Amino acid sequence: MSKIARGYREAPENVPDGVTPGHSVADVGTEEVVVFLIGMRIHRWHKVRSWFPAFVGMPRMLAELARNPELGMLAARSYWSGRVLLTVQYWRRVEDLGRFAKDPSRTHAPAWAAFNRHAASTGDVGIWHETYRVPADQVETLYGNMPAFGLGAALGVVERSAGRRNRTHERMGSTRPEYVEVTPTAP
Repeated sequence: MSKIARGYREAPENVPDGVTPGHSVADVGTEEVVVFLIGMRIHRWHKVRSWFPAFVGMPRMLAELARNPELGMLAARSYWSGRVLLTVQYWRRVEDLGRFAKDPSRTHAPAWAAFNRHAASTGDVGIWHETYRVPADQVETLYGNMPAFGLGAALGVVERSAGRRNRTHERMGSTRPEYVEVTPTAP
């Protein structure tokens, strides 16, 4: 038997493979989480030579980071909307992120230098990043009938009924749903 929010009581029987039924939350632990947003905006589509190296550089960097988990990146996902490309990354420590960014033997530092030499002054493409250090007790997550996603994909998930509540939940006025007992179905 396990508990599930009443509104999701039939979800265990109905969700597709790979989806966690009911409510879950990221298993944040007690340390900080680093959320790193990085992206580019293509200002002039026809200036492919300016923006294409950055466009193909990010997948190379992400592949390198995925092959080397000791570098500290926990998970990443990329998105595209109009002229803007965005990658959301989760890191163990901001120091790991900084070390990777500056290491000349890794993919980022040479790509960064090449961008500055060839594209930065053209105005054809813009690049940006934002880094957030978030103490674990300031994180609030909720996933309803979702496969591993976001911070939950980076750190794993636990049932919401088992999840920790913190000051963020209280400030947001987050309520606990009414839970009911369900019998898990065999896979």
